[in-house]
Amino acid sequence: MEINITLLGQLITFSVFVWFTMKFVWPPILKVMKEREQRIADGLAAAERGQQALELAQLKADEHLKEAKQQAAEIIEQANKRANQMSEESKQQIRIENERLLAIARADIQQEWQTAQQKLRAEVANLVITTTEKILAQSLDSVAQHALVKQSLEEI
Repeated sequence: MEINITLLGQLITFSVFVWFTMKFVWPPILKVMKEREQRIADGLAAAERGQQALELAQLKADEHLKEAKQQAAEIIEQANKRANQMSEESKQQIRIENERLLAIARADIQQEWQTAQQKLRAEVANLVITTTEKILAQSLDSVAQHALVKQSLEEI
């Protein structure tokens, strides 16, 4: 293999090209690559922080949901208790009203009973007086008296 000037020229040109690339091209490329590496690292760190924040938010959301369910259960329980209480109050009021109406009805029945008894007594007294007047007005034998009593009873 023969070394000639062309090979030496290529060697020098290649060396100048490497030096030029190392001096002027390579540093900006390295700088861009380091910046990009830093951005990627920052992005990964931000993604990790976002993931942790998401997990924390999920835990908080679960906790809030649990609390909301518990509050809802308490509200439902209170509503059921209040409904039962209102039902019992209504039943008690109905019982009181029924007892009041029953007492009024009994009083009315008692009053009507007494009125009917008084009317019946008055009628019986009138019949007795009428029958007595008829008996006293005529002296009748026992057959006539029985007929008169029978007639008076039929009028009752």
